[in-house]
Parts: sequence; C-alpha cells; structure tokens
Amino acid sequence: MMKTNTFLILMAGLLFFGCGKKDAAKPETSSTGNPVTAPADYLGAVAKAKKKAESTVDTVGLQKTIDLFQAQEGRLPKSLNELVAPGYLSSLPAPPAGMKFDYSPTTGQIKVVPQ
Repeated sequence: MMKTNTFLILMAGLLFFGCGKKDAAKPETSSTGNPVTAPADYLGAVAKAKKKAESTVDTVGLQKTIDLFQAQEGRLPKSLNELVAPGYLSSLPAPPAGMKFDYSPTTGQIKVVPQ
C-alpha cells in the first residue's frame, strides 16, 4: 500500500511539473520573415557569423599565447606588443574589420570590441 501511494504521488508530481509552460529561449534574429528579403537576411546572418568566428579564433589564440607568456615569465604581459618581442608571436593578428583588440594587463583577458 505504501509503495502504491508513493508511486501515485511521484506520478502526480511528474505530471504537475511536466505540464508547465515551457519558455524556450528565442534566438536572436534579424529576419523579417518575408520570403522576398530571405536572401538578404541569409547573407547578413552569414556575414555576422563570419565576423564572430574570426574574433573568437583570434582571441582564443591570443589568450593561449598570453597564458604561455604568464607561465614562462611569471607575469602577465604589459601590452600585446610584448608577446612579439621575445618570440611568442611573429606578429599580432589583425582584428576583424572595424574591430580592435582590448587587452587588460591587470587580468590578462583579451576581447574584440568595435573601434
């Protein structure tokens, strides 16, 4: 009898919580939903994704170089140019068009921000 009551309470709880309204995160989109503008919307999304991917690749590579510098030198570089001088990098990568690297020498974090 106790097992049956426990089972019924468990099932009622699952039913109660399972039927709640789901709040799905709405993806960011600039699509108008108009089939006429679909090609332009698609190309805009591709360009935005390309810019985001380039900035991610650049910052990940630079962040790993900063981490290597800190491990070998025992301190964070004062500027990104300090990574080029001892040979950690042959040259600094160019940020994506219209963007620049924002480096914090106190935290060692790098971001790509609009110029």
